[in-house]
Amino acid sequence: MFVDFDTLGPDARIWIYQSNRAFTDQELDAVSNQLRSFVEDWTRHGDDLKASFDIRYDHFIILAVDENFTQVSGCSIDASTHVFKNFEQQFQVELLNKLNTAFRNGDHINIVSLSDFQRFVQEDKIKPDTLVFNNMVQNKGQLENSWEVPANKSWHSRYFN
Repeated sequence: MFVDFDTLGPDARIWIYQSNRAFTDQELDAVSNQLRSFVEDWTRHGDDLKASFDIRYDHFIILAVDENFTQVSGCSIDASTHVFKNFEQQFQVELLNKLNTAFRNGDHINIVSLSDFQRFVQEDKIKPDTLVFNNMVQNKGQLENSWEVPANKSWHSRYFN
């Protein structure tokens, strides 16, 4: 069952899918339409999931489920992963590569490999106060408070020693 993303509470479970490039407006429309159709019919062993999604900065697709309503199962998570694999093929993007790292320069979102991120830190191109996207957050509350943070306040801090 699709619900408005803003109506989900801070404990709603989330998954963040980061694209290696910005989606075009046409692609965003297609992603939104396809994802809404998926979420409307998304179930756990026949029980509706109260779920939604949000797309931020043309790079990040955030899938959310209210597990106080119905808990997700391995099968329902697999079904959602299949949707994102299809997006990868359809739009020629990477969404499941967890080794890509995102940071921002002003309004520009940069997506680089983890090894490039480490190199940029060593070259002082990325500093401890550079805003990074901590895609390891697990719920909507963490998304709002701990997702876009200075590098020294996330798991990225290990590269500044």
